[in-house]
Amino acid sequence: MSVHDLRNRRINYDSSTLDDGRAADPFELFADWMDEATDAQDAGKLFEAAAMTLATAHPTADGTWQPRNRVVLLKGWDTAGFMFFTNYDSAKGRDLDENARASLHFHWPELHRQVRIDGTVRRTSASVSEEYFAMRPRGSQVAAWASRQSSPIRSREELEGRVAEAERRFEGKEVPCPPNWGGLVVVPQEIEFWQGRTSRLHDRIVFTTVDRGWEVTRLCP
Repeated sequence: MSVHDLRNRRINYDSSTLDDGRAADPFELFADWMDEATDAQDAGKLFEAAAMTLATAHPTADGTWQPRNRVVLLKGWDTAGFMFFTNYDSAKGRDLDENARASLHFHWPELHRQVRIDGTVRRTSASVSEEYFAMRPRGSQVAAWASRQSSPIRSREELEGRVAEAERRFEGKEVPCPPNWGGLVVVPQEIEFWQGRTSRLHDRIVFTTVDRGWEVTRLCP
């Protein structure tokens, strides 16, 4: 097997800074960064501002825990946490039933920025899930009923057959929210903001929950 050498590929990060004076409230700073990311997406300079890696862990046969991650979309946030939606019977849903802790990671490479959010996870109310489900395109609603997310399937043709069956089932009427589908909220315990700088001397500021609010620490790059 040939070795694919990427050691000489480098990008100089020099687009912005993260000053200590700006790091007063993690939610205000996140809102500023998300606004700049969505503006970049609208301008065609960034693909998907709301994309985030969700890392969970699941128990293995030898009694250890195996991390795994996937990309999901942030659908809202406030000081209570960061919300996304999924099939609760999916791999990530089952992981979080076993261990209700997760890590989120936003990477906006065009802005030379990252955000990491670690915390506990809770389900939203059924009404929040149903409200968002009603906003989804009908095709996505039908797909939520047709796909047994993360379970094996024999072929693409079988999946498309399930979709056709679900379309017939709900023909001429609204598609309700499946009982095993809904929102999850990551309640943050630690939030780290990373701003790329020249010579790999990046700005890293982490917020950690304490009794009085947030403790702010600058980390070495």
